[in-house]
Amino acid sequence: MHSTRRAASSVLFACLVLAGCSPTSLGNSNTGASGSRTPSSGPSGAGGAGRAIAVGAGPQRTYTVQQQPAAGSCHYRYLKGEPLEDPTCTPGAVSPAVTQANLKSTICRKGGYTSGIRPSTSVTGREKRLNAASYGFTGRMGDAEYDHLISLQLGGDPNDYRNLWVEPADPGHKKGSGVNNAKDPVETKLHTAVCKGQVTLAAAQKAIVTDWTTALSRLGLG
Repeated sequence: MHSTRRAASSVLFACLVLAGCSPTSLGNSNTGASGSRTPSSGPSGAGGAGRAIAVGAGPQRTYTVQQQPAAGSCHYRYLKGEPLEDPTCTPGAVSPAVTQANLKSTICRKGGYTSGIRPSTSVTGREKRLNAASYGFTGRMGDAEYDHLISLQLGGDPNDYRNLWVEPADPGHKKGSGVNNAKDPVETKLHTAVCKGQVTLAAAQKAIVTDWTTALSRLGLG
């Protein structure tokens, strides 16, 4: 028994020193098409209190359809009727291309930033259908938004599965009237505050992954 433990410790030490890996990475080598971890039923690496937000692959010249969490594995939460994402399936992910230091040349630049990095509908359309199955969404797809939890205008990753979810329509939404969610103006107000220097980029990102319905009040903006 003691010799077996010594052998295992030696292997782990060699892995840490020579390969640069950590104990938490052992036995978890599955990756998706963009290099991010394959969805699982366990917690992803971001979003919750005390956790750093995951960093995605960032803008790509060509996007590919990303693997989504298993069908039925994600569950909506509701606050005063407003739909919230499942923090295990959709903890959020930021783009490495957007930092506090380069706001003026990225999300705050005149002429827009998001249109040049947004994945095509040929990619997001397929992802949306797969993610709807992940969440067990059975409503009208045309009334649901395939939403970036951390929006592109707040430096969210464009196509990381951890940052995208099928967001149902708000309470009282008229069926067939298209996408119109209360989360959208929250994102715009946060973007304005970041670009005016009222809050940091990191604070805005953290507030929206914690709870988008309270993000403005949490930061003293609403």
